[in-house]
Amino acid sequence: MPKMKTHRGAAKRFKTTGTGKLRRGSANLNHILEKKAPARKRRLKKSTDLAPGDSDRIKRMLGQ
Repeated sequence: MPKMKTHRGAAKRFKTTGTGKLRRGSANLNHILEKKAPARKRRLKKSTDLAPGDSDRIKRMLGQ
């Protein structure tokens, strides 16, 4: 049986915390930024926890 390969797209988008939870970046911070409020842009910079329903699928993509 060959080794499992890490899904490289998922590896660039998700990070694992020390306790094993997954973190993701926020959407809506790539373009059309002029009309977005500065407070909104600051809030979108921060990473958030991944939804529990998605975590099993993403962990498999990351090889965990």
